[in-house]
Amino acid sequence: MSSTKRTPPGKALSDLILDLFRLNSRISAAGDRLVANLGLTSARWQVLGAIVAAAHPQPVAWLARDLGANRQNVQRIVNDLESEGLVAFRVNPHHRRAQLVVLADKGRAAYDAAMRLQAPWINNLADGLSVEDINTMHGVITALRKKLEGNDDAEEQS
Repeated sequence: MSSTKRTPPGKALSDLILDLFRLNSRISAAGDRLVANLGLTSARWQVLGAIVAAAHPQPVAWLARDLGANRQNVQRIVNDLESEGLVAFRVNPHHRRAQLVVLADKGRAAYDAAMRLQAPWINNLADGLSVEDINTMHGVITALRKKLEGNDDAEEQS
């Protein structure tokens, strides 16, 4: 079999990934519209969410890892958030140069306001979808992400 010919599962996955790219673009655009009046973008909202979700203050590199994002992009967003008073930097006792990122009161207020807007939006988006189907898709996406993360680890070691 030629290496350029996809197997049936390979073709189905390729089609799914193309649709996921399109969906990601639509989700980002919808998120931008949802939080625009709060002075946020989807990317800023996502970084605020990572800060909120962390068990304790983290440096930018750890936030980027948790988001599966590029550290430099997250650094740029965190710098913008800091300049607007949404986050602050704190001394990291474990690393002199990698400051910890903490949520400021203004950032907490913006994040909470975004989440109040998100609840009815996501409920409407989920309308007509079964929890079983959503959980199945979540499982497939999680399995693919773990495979790709494993490939990233192997590539870094070689």
